[in-house]
This record gives sequence, C-alpha cells and structure tokens, in this order.
Amino acid sequence: MSGKRAAAIVIRQYYLLRGSPARILPLFGWVAIDIVLWGVFTRYLNSVASAGLNFVSAVLGAVLLWDYLVRVMQGVSVTFFEDVWSRNFLNIFATPLSITDYLTGLVVSSVANSAVGLVTMLLLASAAFGLSYFIYGLPIVYFLLVLFLFGTALGIFSCAIVLRLGPAAEWLIWPIPAMLSPLACVFYPLSALPRWMQYPARLLPPSYIFESMRGIVAGRGASFSTLALSGAMALLYVLLAGWFFTRIYRYAVRSGLIARYSAESVS
Repeated sequence: MSGKRAAAIVIRQYYLLRGSPARILPLFGWVAIDIVLWGVFTRYLNSVASAGLNFVSAVLGAVLLWDYLVRVMQGVSVTFFEDVWSRNFLNIFATPLSITDYLTGLVVSSVANSAVGLVTMLLLASAAFGLSYFIYGLPIVYFLLVLFLFGTALGIFSCAIVLRLGPAAEWLIWPIPAMLSPLACVFYPLSALPRWMQYPARLLPPSYIFESMRGIVAGRGASFSTLALSGAMALLYVLLAGWFFTRIYRYAVRSGLIARYSAESVS
C-alpha cells in the first residue's frame, strides 16, 4: 500500500468540501438536529418517569453512538459516491492506485468526516443536555472503536453493491442503517426482541455495545468477554467487506463493467 496514493483520495475529498459549502453542512447539521430532538425527549422522560433511570445517559448516549456509526458508514460511501456521480472510475483506476490504496483513502476520509460529527454531538449533548461521558468510563473509547469498524465494514460493503449494480443501487444503501437499527438494540435490551429476531441480532457487534452501555448506566458494568466478541466480529466484518469489494472490482474489470458504467443499473 502507498500512503501517498491513499492520501490523494483524502486530499481530493478535502478539495471537494472546500469548494462546496453545501457538502460541509451535512457533516454536522443532521447530527445536531438528532441530538436536540432526542435531548429534549429524554429530558421529558426524566420529568415524567419514576423508573429511577437517567434517560439522558441511557437514551441520548445511545443516539450519539448510533449516529456516530451512521456517520462512519456514510463517510465511506459518500466519498465513493463522489466517483459514481462524476463517473470517475476509469480515471481513478487507470492510475497506479491499488484497491488497498483506494479503500484506505475512503476510510481515512470517513475518519475526518465522522470526527466532525462526533465532536459536534459531544459538545452539544454535554453543553445543552448535561450528558456526562465519565459515566461510561474508559469503555466508551472501545465502544467508539467497535462502532467505527462496523460502520467502515457497512460502508465498504455498500460501495461494492453500488459498483456491481450501478448508480441506481445507491437508493438501496441509504436505508441500511434504518433496517439494522431494530436488530442493533439501540434503545432496548436484546431480550425485548422476539426470539427469531434475537439470532440475527447476535451477529451484529452494535447489539453487544449497546447492551454493555446500558449495563454501565444501570451499575452492572460491562462484560469483558462480550466486548471482546463484539470487537472480533467487527474486525472480521471489515476483512470480509474488503474481500467482497475486491472480488466485485476484479469482476468489473474483467467484464468491462467499469467502462460501461452509467447512470442506470448495469449487468
């Protein structure tokens, strides 16, 4: 892998952002709306509920972590979509850029994009709604790492789907976080799901992260074995997503799919 070639993808994304303020606003605008909406809602729950649970830590903290995962996924996929929208694949892959260089550039771009959203959420949630991150302790760093890995895997997988099916498949990608959120157990324990839904939920690293977060808020602590399992699963999904993207790319090169890439689906 060449660091300079991967950096070229990042620099290209930087120039796109610098030249278009409309691309900058979504980096923090939507997450700010989410934090305000859920922050007000959790304060209301605290005022009317008698459960003795701090909903700001339990619910607003979960919203922050889930939004962070979504930002990571979209950071990878949107950087890829820039090449889809501009039909730039022939130019990109006519260079000595390797698949590893390209994917690394996508991931690093996602780090920068998601960091902006994360800082916005942290500042707004703590300043406006009094969310203290000390309640989660050091595991919060691990939570963010696992969610980053899984979000990266989802982003790379989404890129592969669009590369194989064509630009029209972009509309299959945006609903993925919403489709996974019931199984990720963002707002409720795994046991609340019907038994048949618990099996696929156990295959998603976020379900373990949110279970651990609620355990910490409730004073039970987090299970080390559960956290280790979620990290191993997230890393495995990143490797599988990279392998899947590589297979799709090689198929696209052999079949001439990249040269025939258009605004409609491809076969």
